Amino acid sequence: FRAVWKNGEGGPNLGLLCEYDALPGMGHGCGHQMQGPAILGAALAVQQAAGDRPFTLTVYGTPGEENISGKYIMIRNGCTFEELDVALMMHGGPATQTDIKCLANAAWQLTYHGKAAHAALKPEAGRSSLDAMCLAFHGMECLREHVTDDVRLHYNITDAGGTAANVVPSLTRAQVMVRANTVKAVKELMVWLEKIFQGAAMMTETEAEIRLDKVLDNKIPNLRLNDLLMKHARRLQAPNCQPPRQRTGSTDFANVMHRVPGSCIRVAFVPEGTPAHSEAYLKAGKTEAAHKAIGYGSQILAAACCAILEDPEKLTAMWEEFRKRKASH
Repeated sequence: FRAVWKNGEGGPNLGLLCEYDALPGMGHGCGHQMQGPAILGAALAVQQAAGDRPFTLTVYGTPGEENISGKYIMIRNGCTFEELDVALMMHGGPATQTDIKCLANAAWQLTYHGKAAHAALKPEAGRSSLDAMCLAFHGMECLREHVTDDVRLHYNITDAGGTAANVVPSLTRAQVMVRANTVKAVKELMVWLEKIFQGAAMMTETEAEIRLDKVLDNKIPNLRLNDLLMKHARRLQAPNCQPPRQRTGSTDFANVMHRVPGSCIRVAFVPEGTPAHSEAYLKAGKTEAAHKAIGYGSQILAAACCAILEDPEKLTAMWEEFRKRKASH
């Protein structure tokens, strides 16, 4: 969804993005449940505190970050986010901090269609989809020797499609992923990987169905925006303020950050060392610390928005940095 509020005519368009998501089989084990209320709180605060300055406030609701990458789908379907002058988010975590980089990411659904047969009585009539998938996975393992240190390759079978050991399986499905520091490197590896997928089909006389689900960009960091968020985090005495994370996993917010200056303030609510996507993280999301983190997130984002409105040169400098960094990516 998109909700827009205008204060007069002209001025910057301040974007506040709230993800809403949960983990299959677990629930809120990553803190996404905190973002909606934090963003709504920030939007209300800016609306009430901005005075007569002209600006537009845009709140985007973006679902499914964890698996389907909702922002990627929104962009693919025409929601570019490019009307925004800045894009801001909040996320819970073990420390109050911002991020510098994240890994770009591509994900496929890979399916092999074979031919079922009795594995004992007529094995020559069968074509094993499982053999094809195993060869594809082995090809990915061989690829690891020839990639840079930042590259990550992931795979897992999601549907074995089998019935018994004495039946040649006719369908096997998997999710396959590749990550790297830049989306340029990811796209180059995508070409190689799809050759591996097709090669496995050729070796087994099966058919490969290769569906690209998403391509997530690497972040284009905006250090001026990061510094502004952390300035107000420290002023508000948010818990456990730390230097920015130099590199994280992958996020669909990076696709937005390739279009406009953006940053996400992470607010501490779990003890350091608590792994995300864990039972401990889920339980921490029901604590008073999580409730307070929502408030800190609202206040930090609202304060940053008001600072931009009070000093338009801040936004000009952020856009200058954005253009320079984007040119180098």
